[in-house]
Amino acid sequence: MGKLGKCAVGRVAIGKSPVGKIAVGNAILGAFLAALLMKFFILDIMIADGQSMAPAIKPGKVLFVCKVFYGIRMPISGTYIIQWKQPRSGDVLVFYTPLGEIAVKRIAEILPDNTFNALGDNSPYSYDSRNYGLVPLSNIIGRVLWVR
Repeated sequence: MGKLGKCAVGRVAIGKSPVGKIAVGNAILGAFLAALLMKFFILDIMIADGQSMAPAIKPGKVLFVCKVFYGIRMPISGTYIIQWKQPRSGDVLVFYTPLGEIAVKRIAEILPDNTFNALGDNSPYSYDSRNYGLVPLSNIIGRVLWVR
């Protein structure tokens, strides 16, 4: 029987060739852009600060905030493009106060003029609608889904 010759197989490691580097770079860029889109438009993660929502939400807890729970909104104006659900009393929201601060409070009541009354669970330590007044529905950032 004859001898079989050795066959050399070329190997190219990903990231070694220029094409591989471009593909890896595109994948990283795509993942980064997808994460940014998710954070700005769909789901955000925030850290609770202050005692106003204790004992339900204690300082340092991680909040998972759904920005599309009530619908899809314009990024700057906050007006809904499509709205499939209305906020209800008892919902825990993240929103901008009339003073421009970010707050986490529970809806006490929604009023006909597209505003809501926001109250903290821990009344003695809560800076809420009793201090800054009613909050426009367009100030809602999102609804708190989970607390960890």
